[in-house]
Amino acid sequence: MHFDVITAIGILAGALYIASQFQKDMISLRVLALASNPLYLIFCVLDTDYQITELIIMPTFLVNLILLPINAKRLLEILRLTKQIEQATVESPVTEWLLPHMHLRKHKAGEVLFRKGDVAHEMMYVASGKLKLQGIDHFIGPGELIGEIGLFSAEKVRTMTVECETDCELYHMTDAQIYRLYYQNPKLGFFFMRLIVERLLRDVKRGAIEPGTG
Repeated sequence: MHFDVITAIGILAGALYIASQFQKDMISLRVLALASNPLYLIFCVLDTDYQITELIIMPTFLVNLILLPINAKRLLEILRLTKQIEQATVESPVTEWLLPHMHLRKHKAGEVLFRKGDVAHEMMYVASGKLKLQGIDHFIGPGELIGEIGLFSAEKVRTMTVECETDCELYHMTDAQIYRLYYQNPKLGFFFMRLIVERLLRDVKRGAIEPGTG
C-alpha cells in the first residue's frame, strides 16, 4: 500500500507536468507546472524514505526544488499583468501599467538616444528632462513615450534622430520584454495598438512629416 501511494503521487506529478506542456495560455501552463513541483518533491522524499543524503543528489528533487519558486514567481507576474490589463479602460494611460515593467536609466544632456536609420529595439518613457527631435522644431518632455513607432514598424528602423536636450531619466523597455509580456497576455496587443494610434494622431496634429518618435 505504501508503495502504491508513492507511485500514485509520482504518476500524478508527471501527468500534471505533461499536461502543462499542452496548454496554449500561460496561466494554465504555470498553474499545472507549479502544481507538479510539490508533488514531485513529495514523491522524492517518500521514495527515498526521508534520506537527505539521497535527496540532495537526486536530479528530480533538485530540478523541482529550483522550478517551484520560478513557476510561482512567473505565475504571480502573469496574474498581476492580467489584472492590470483587465482594470485598464479605454481612457486609462498606457503608462500606468507599462511602467512597472520598464527599467530606469539616466542620460546626460547632449547624448544621442538613437539616430535615423538605426535598428529599433526598445521604446522609452520620459520620467524627467527634455528630448529634442532633430530635423523638426519639436521637443518631448516628461510623461511621453518615444520609440514605439520604429519598434513596431515592418522595417524596425528609427525614423528620426533623438538626443537629450537636458539631463534625462528615461524608462526603457526592449522588444524582447514586450514580446514576453504579449505572450503572457495577448490582450496587451490592443493597448500597444492604442499607443501607436495615439502617437500617430499627435504627429498629425502637430504637422510632422514623419512620426516624431520612431
